[in-house]
Amino acid sequence: MHSPPVALTIAGSDCSAGAGLQADLKTFQHFGVHGLTAATCIVAETPNEVRSIEAVPPAMLQDQIEILLESYPVAAIKTGMLFSKPHVVAVAEILTRHPAIQLVVDPVMIASTGDPLLQKDAIDAYHTRLLPLADLITPNLDEASELDGNPLSSESEIEAAAERLADRFDTGVLLKGGHLPGDECGDFLHHDGKGQWFRSPRIDTPATHGTGCTLSAAITAGLARGQSMTEAVAAAKAYLNDTLSNALQWGDLAMLNQGLGLPR
Repeated sequence: MHSPPVALTIAGSDCSAGAGLQADLKTFQHFGVHGLTAATCIVAETPNEVRSIEAVPPAMLQDQIEILLESYPVAAIKTGMLFSKPHVVAVAEILTRHPAIQLVVDPVMIASTGDPLLQKDAIDAYHTRLLPLADLITPNLDEASELDGNPLSSESEIEAAAERLADRFDTGVLLKGGHLPGDECGDFLHHDGKGQWFRSPRIDTPATHGTGCTLSAAITAGLARGQSMTEAVAAAKAYLNDTLSNALQWGDLAMLNQGLGLPR
């Protein structure tokens, strides 16, 4: 009987399947990890538009998480879109009782379309309740600027902000620098007091929908498989670069080929 490692994603449902729970499950499957889901929101969206968001009641969110943690040997958890302060608090209340499970927090705040995915009053709950529980947080430049309180526009500023956030929340930080100009996409990991850049060639593609979800899910899968943080980040970066190189497109919709096993 096969018993693969188990990972749980707590995030929104993307009906276009390029981000959110659907992207996370595809990524977990690619890495041989059994994926569980706890839905925070139902989102009517495509890579081009967020049309509507319907939040799951926080009590229902807690029921999903609790029954899964009672039933499965969850090795790692990632959070994505949490949407509101009550949802952040609901998740933190449970996860604080499971410190042995590795936690990756992707502080999803704004969609690639520019639409807000997090209510403003939830940011304080991230600071006080959830981020201190994390083993790794994976903010992009805008999210890191919001969490750190400083604009970030250079690699030196990224390094300094990652160190500040790591010290403030006693966690690892992978600060994603893909929005900086240049021929490379560089993400900076500050973990266990050390910093390291992970770089990949910039790929000219409109298929950016779901990149953050995919990267954090791939890291979570690596941690569930027993990889070190550095190993998990390196493997996740390589996987993301591969999906960007093999993006799918229908008309004006470009999405990532996230472990679908489709012909390339």
